[in-house]
Amino acid sequence: MRVGSFVLAAQFPGQGEGEALHRAVRSAEVAEEAGLDTAWLAEHHFVPYGTCPSAVTLAALLLGRTRRLRVGTAVSVLPTAHPVALGEQAALLHHTSGGRFTLGVGRGGPWVDLEVFGAGLEAYEKGFPESLDLLVRWLREPSVAADGERFRFREVPVVPRPSEALGEVAGPEVVVACTSPSSVRLAAERGLSMLLGMHVGDEEKAEMVALWRQHARACGRPAEEILGASHVSAGICQIADRRVDAAETLMKAMPGWLKQGLEAHVTVDGRTRRMRDPLAYTELLCGLHPVGTPRLCADRLAATSERTGISRFALLVEGSGDLAATEENVRRLGAEVLPQLV
Repeated sequence: MRVGSFVLAAQFPGQGEGEALHRAVRSAEVAEEAGLDTAWLAEHHFVPYGTCPSAVTLAALLLGRTRRLRVGTAVSVLPTAHPVALGEQAALLHHTSGGRFTLGVGRGGPWVDLEVFGAGLEAYEKGFPESLDLLVRWLREPSVAADGERFRFREVPVVPRPSEALGEVAGPEVVVACTSPSSVRLAAERGLSMLLGMHVGDEEKAEMVALWRQHARACGRPAEEILGASHVSAGICQIADRRVDAAETLMKAMPGWLKQGLEAHVTVDGRTRRMRDPLAYTELLCGLHPVGTPRLCADRLAATSERTGISRFALLVEGSGDLAATEENVRRLGAEVLPQLV
């Protein structure tokens, strides 16, 4: 089982953006010290929900500051990025980090980001498969041309070629954020592992893994690839000597952050959006994920792995909104929970 942190660089009420980013960097540095496997970095634009606008840029910083920790994006939003530019950045990080970088990509939402970056609503509604295929080709082939709906260009060489690093056949790992049957199918058809959100529980995640395997088999993906797929489960983790104390920490801090963060999202086309109730959402997350004593947290992670077949976890550890508390939470995760999972 591989347990990592999920870093949003969340801006809690009363905090500045620099404080949120400093906490994000420190939490990743402490994750390496504590023996965690990966730091997964979120990407958001124009909202305090998450103050990191470029997951690959923050990944470069953290890969330079660490020596063992893997760093992944969770996720780089593909509709607002050019897949070749993102592929070049991923290849650069793959080479210079010794293969410690994982590129997670997702479709994002119908936000004003699409207007600001000039992608348009079409890129979100219809363009994700084309962008994903171009990105994967860039990371796997020596030269690439494009003749699609959105991207058209003559054949050009891939430099640096990620598959030449470390004597590998393939380049950096690519995972896809999946929130619907259509995105599960998309990932399965391409043999790409999934990143599953923290808003769903074990039963739904197990169903998505089963659906992925079904589609992968139907598409003729190799059996060893299907068996070897390493999906990622996102969640939250808060550790205390009593479960009530861990839950109380989150119930005090997270609803305020969720309220201001979620309310700040603006749709590109003015469509009506339904916002989750921050208090109820926090309660839901506390019930779904490892929140409580070290023993409870270890048991919860083991149970999720057994029920879903998922072996990798990306756990939000900054739910207290406090730097010192976040560092302590990460250290306890490494010292008191991970040894119980061996």
